Amino acid sequence: MSERAVILAGGQGSRLRPFTLVLPKPLMPIGQYPILEIIVRQLAKSGVSRITIAVNHRAGLVQAFFGDGRAWGVDIDYSLEPGPLGTIGPLRLIPDLPERFLLMNGDVLTDLPYRDLFAHHASHGAPFTIAASRRTHTIDYGVLEHDDAGRLTGFFEKPTRDYMVSMGVYVMERSLIGRVPASGPYGFDQLMRDMLARGERVGVYPYAGYWLDIGRPDDYARAVEEFDPVKAGLVDRD
Repeated sequence: MSERAVILAGGQGSRLRPFTLVLPKPLMPIGQYPILEIIVRQLAKSGVSRITIAVNHRAGLVQAFFGDGRAWGVDIDYSLEPGPLGTIGPLRLIPDLPERFLLMNGDVLTDLPYRDLFAHHASHGAPFTIAASRRTHTIDYGVLEHDDAGRLTGFFEKPTRDYMVSMGVYVMERSLIGRVPASGPYGFDQLMRDMLARGERVGVYPYAGYWLDIGRPDDYARAVEEFDPVKAGLVDRD
């Protein structure tokens, strides 16, 4: 397991308004813990000894809460973004990253085994690995297929589609940071398109366990409701 992790916590949390008008999204409480504290506790238990938190929106509140990290048995430092830099852009501001490190969003609730993800990455030789979860999406309408003459050729009542989606947790080789433009935002989506265009390998680590991206009010409400039943797997697990 890498001893270093970078947590992206600089977003404005606009989809979670009005909650985030008062608190930055990473400090929104889930049970008795802020979202980001759950992540810090998990990383510490997984063997991470140093965490860099990339901050921007309401950075002072995040820094005041976590301080230097000693309360959780880790060293925490901060990278202050001068403006929104996307998912990957903040990494160019962190000069001392190791050759391989964990990168993740600061609003992810999951029992993902970080050690296993890191071991998978190390053994498969890809410079970037994405933790992925399967999601089923139901279309709430009858879906029509038709030909150029306007004649119905197929009908599907509320069909479902299965997708593998990014969990917002990655393992990354430092060499990729050289791809990041010197200025402006640069996101995960841009890096993926660039790597695919170059024919480079990107690893996928499918995970069937618990995962919730806390991006919208209904996601947050679900997280609060589900926290106690899944708490043992999130923060109490050794």
